[in-house]
Amino acid sequence: MRRTPDGRVVVRVWFADYPFQTYDGRPFLDPVRDRAEEFGRAHPDYLIEVTGHPFPAMAEEVARAAEPPDVAGYYASASRLALDTLDRDGLPMFTSVERAVAGREEILGEPVVLNDLEPALREAYTGRGGELLSQPFSVTTFLLYANMDLLRAAGITEIPRTWAEIAAACQKIGPGSITWPIHGWLVQQAVSAQGGVFADNGNGRDGRANRVELDSPEMLAWVDWCRRLHKDGLYHYTGTQGDWMGNFQAFASGRTAFVVDSSKAAWDLVRTGRGQGFEVGVGPMPRNENAPYAGNPVSGDSLWLARDIDPVTRDGALAFLQYLANPVNAAAWHRAHGFVPVTGTADLLLADQGWFAEHPYQRAGTEQLRSGDGSAAARGPVIGPSAGVNAAMTQALEDVLVRDAVPAERFRQATEEAQRLLDDYNADCDVPRTPSSLSIG
Repeated sequence: MRRTPDGRVVVRVWFADYPFQTYDGRPFLDPVRDRAEEFGRAHPDYLIEVTGHPFPAMAEEVARAAEPPDVAGYYASASRLALDTLDRDGLPMFTSVERAVAGREEILGEPVVLNDLEPALREAYTGRGGELLSQPFSVTTFLLYANMDLLRAAGITEIPRTWAEIAAACQKIGPGSITWPIHGWLVQQAVSAQGGVFADNGNGRDGRANRVELDSPEMLAWVDWCRRLHKDGLYHYTGTQGDWMGNFQAFASGRTAFVVDSSKAAWDLVRTGRGQGFEVGVGPMPRNENAPYAGNPVSGDSLWLARDIDPVTRDGALAFLQYLANPVNAAAWHRAHGFVPVTGTADLLLADQGWFAEHPYQRAGTEQLRSGDGSAAARGPVIGPSAGVNAAMTQALEDVLVRDAVPAERFRQATEEAQRLLDDYNADCDVPRTPSSLSIG
């Protein structure tokens, strides 16, 4: 147990930090630091020590820390890394949040919110034993944004919702009318929405993934749709993989009619559109009309609780997690950054306060996540070398679009590359140590 000179118990919480500001221009983690100070005033026996860390480096920094944190925020795709990180005794670094709560309805007077989490979020972070492994904090999904002025000029009155509708709309609007970043995160969304999985053992959720598949029918359907749009001159590629800002700017400048981007970007895109003189509409990520919709996996960060901490520090950490996610604070985090409200009660509070009446586009992320079926596909893959697998998918898609690679052959090669990464990762985990590959991406 760590204490301050005046005897307060120190709870060390590491949050993923991002180069974003709040809507009112403050540093990304300022609202969290405010909550930590409030919690300390309400619980004077505790000091919540908040530090920010670049999200791609979180797993590496936790594993190498001489004194690991009591709580650490990992990106959604890094859940397997969190599960496989071991402490100096060769035991798991983290424990299940739900197990630590142990059925309590409140901790240090703070009401437990786990049963109020949005179902898609619980499903995303639930382990094989049915326990909630980590507590979701910053939540996003991917949405379609449309320049409604350009759509109306082409005789289109509603935002397209399917691949066929998008293709037809783009044909009416003209060349380069849709854009999105070539990135593995978005590819995951497109495949998962069709019910496609990336790995055996229930997408890596019923046990450690041993086999990966990047050339599934769902993947090839997505790649073929992208390829046709590109060949017809309708898809605008900036020429750079993962070029989120370039795609944003293409849409904001009116060069494209559609962009697929994070739900967190809704505020910025809508306000930018107004500043440029056009209306921005927001809808779900386009879906394959020939496949039943499964769901879009959750993106963002969740908070993992260290296993080997004393009961007093543990309860301080758990109480702070519940405080962060109580209705008032979860709603405030949404209002600060546009992340999906993590609980149903926070969503209702925002509605009662008139927030969604004033900002209706901020409901789209929640609505999309609520429409999923809870399947392994909708919950997304849990794979150790997720950064490398994403890179393999990204490069393969670019090769198909730009270099005219044959989709089935190129994604079979990507599967082989990803399988080698997975085999190496799993072999690294066969001995009691933290895996050497801890990249997040």
